Amino acid sequence: MKLKIDTKSIKFKSWLYFILFAAVLMAALWIVQVLMLNNLYGTMKTSQTQKVALGIEESFKSNDLEDFFDDVADYSDSHDMYIYVVSLDGTTTYFSPSSGDYDMSAQAEAADEANGEEDTPKGPSIGTQYILQMQSLNEEMIKKGGAVYMTFGSDDNSQKVLACGNVLHADDKEDMIVYIFSPLWPMSSTIHILAHQLLIVTIISLILACLISFYLSRRITRPIRTINNSAKRLAAGEYGIVFRGGHYTELNDLADTLTGASIELEKSDLMQKDLIANVSHDLRTPLTMIKSYAEMIRDISGDDPVKREQHLQVIIDETDRLNNLVGDLLTVSKIQSGRNSLEKSRFSISESVRSIVETFRVKELDEGYVINLKCPADFTVFADEDKIKQVVSNLLSNAVKFCGDDKTVNVALKKQGRQVRVSVEDHGCGIAAEELDHIWERYYRSSSNMAREVEGSGLGLAICKEILSLHKADFGVDSALGKGSTFWFKLDLVK
Repeated sequence: MKLKIDTKSIKFKSWLYFILFAAVLMAALWIVQVLMLNNLYGTMKTSQTQKVALGIEESFKSNDLEDFFDDVADYSDSHDMYIYVVSLDGTTTYFSPSSGDYDMSAQAEAADEANGEEDTPKGPSIGTQYILQMQSLNEEMIKKGGAVYMTFGSDDNSQKVLACGNVLHADDKEDMIVYIFSPLWPMSSTIHILAHQLLIVTIISLILACLISFYLSRRITRPIRTINNSAKRLAAGEYGIVFRGGHYTELNDLADTLTGASIELEKSDLMQKDLIANVSHDLRTPLTMIKSYAEMIRDISGDDPVKREQHLQVIIDETDRLNNLVGDLLTVSKIQSGRNSLEKSRFSISESVRSIVETFRVKELDEGYVINLKCPADFTVFADEDKIKQVVSNLLSNAVKFCGDDKTVNVALKKQGRQVRVSVEDHGCGIAAEELDHIWERYYRSSSNMAREVEGSGLGLAICKEILSLHKADFGVDSALGKGSTFWFKLDLVK
């Protein structure tokens, strides 16, 4: 098994992804703050100017001229706008921000000067620029018959102005025209400042992104490198390794999973070695017996019918034992590999247990065993009948092998709640408490039975465990040294 993790590639990719993320973030910030800010500012100024125009119109309708001009001044100061109000006959004018009223003739003269007279100033004043734009607003108001909004100024936004013109109507006053001018050129300087600031921020951010990505890449790859080294040791056959995680939940979960796999591989390796040792031992014994008695028939008892029959019977018995061992091994392998699925059906477990007990009655006649069956009612379960019969047969065979001097085995079926409990009891030497958890393992024999030579493959209880686990049934053993053992399992009852 070859395992290789390129931590350098992981480090480089994590560093690159973080830098790309920072670059995309800064690019988005540039687009929003520099490229889109001008349009956003213009949209907001238009909405603000519309609200101011509506407020001025409402104030004109509801207040006298003095209060109205005060409101105009407030709007001009609070929103940084130039507002010019003039009556239709030109007798009343107001310009804010200013100190007092403006004379229209004076403003007209200023406009004439701006249009080309020799004594024209180098550049018109702010107020003069707005007056020059009023004519365009008036023409648009005549066309549309209502409020109009226009933008004036240079293409580079250096002197751009948003202008609004609207006619004010009131029942108790003569009509007047209001001109609202909202300068947009401060946005150009703001964008210029933001561009320089963002350039500095971008450089600093990229430097920080490089440092942080380098730190994070090392922080991520260090535990991966440790896990990789441990995995190489595991691949080399060094089991039982404890993997160390890192600072992230996913790495800790991976380390825990690999640690569990390492432990399981160690158990599997030990089980495999134990299996090979036990199988080789169990196979060697019957094969040796078969070979020995075959040689005896050839060399000694070939002409003696009685001895020949005895020796042949030994060969037959050992062959049967060998066949049973191989069959049990195949059964365990099929169950553990998942290829031996359950075929469940409704059946009477009482009748099934009774039929198994009847097959052991021959031992009562030939060898003096006593097998008692206690089944007070007919119990129906939903399970795999053949496999449950195999469990009962294995438990009964195990009890017969290890029963006490009284050679008595008690089999009982008892209802417990919504389940039926099947138990097989013997009066043998019992099992020590510290060995109860191990007797379900393959080839395990308790120390109390070591001195007694018994036949069997050593897989009977292991098969029982696998079958009952497939059924998700409760099972166990109650035993004490010198008092015998009771093996039991439970299945759900069905009506």
